[in-house]
Amino acid sequence: MSRIGKIPVPVPDGVQVTVDGQSVTVKGSKGELSRTFSPLVTIKLENNEVVVTRNNEEQDSNAQQGLTRTLISNMVQGVSEGFSKNLELEGVGYRAALKGRDLDLSLGYSHPVIMQPPEGITFEVPDNTHIIVRGISKETVGQVAAEVRAKRPPEPYKGKGIHYEGERIRRKLGKAAK
Repeated sequence: MSRIGKIPVPVPDGVQVTVDGQSVTVKGSKGELSRTFSPLVTIKLENNEVVVTRNNEEQDSNAQQGLTRTLISNMVQGVSEGFSKNLELEGVGYRAALKGRDLDLSLGYSHPVIMQPPEGITFEVPDNTHIIVRGISKETVGQVAAEVRAKRPPEPYKGKGIHYEGERIRRKLGKAAK
């Protein structure tokens, strides 16, 4: 039995939710998101809350109920507040800068790495060792942050590379002295 799926999603002021069968569209101050969900669940808008109920008592329906409720909750939060991921660069000579909308990374390669943000994503560089990825879709923000991190993942000996803020990097000792 899905405990998360039973909780209704409150719709804050300034956010408009439209339910059309299995398709849900959410509009807010930051933008608009829409998504089509599984036919194993029923989505209704009641008393300024989105309620997700399952159609039968099977395990797949149970899983889809919790997933659907969480995705709708993320859509509502995204169009009202937005999401962000913070990244840190660690290493001598590793720098980040903005060139227009593009992210220009110096990561120890023989060439600069330039990343163009997908639609709905913005990069911020408060200083040359921190990057903030912002957007309204939690899924897209996480994917873009993972792609930036993949350009130079942190290595286990010195910890150099790009990592999430607060991420703990497992360190190795290196050569053992005899």
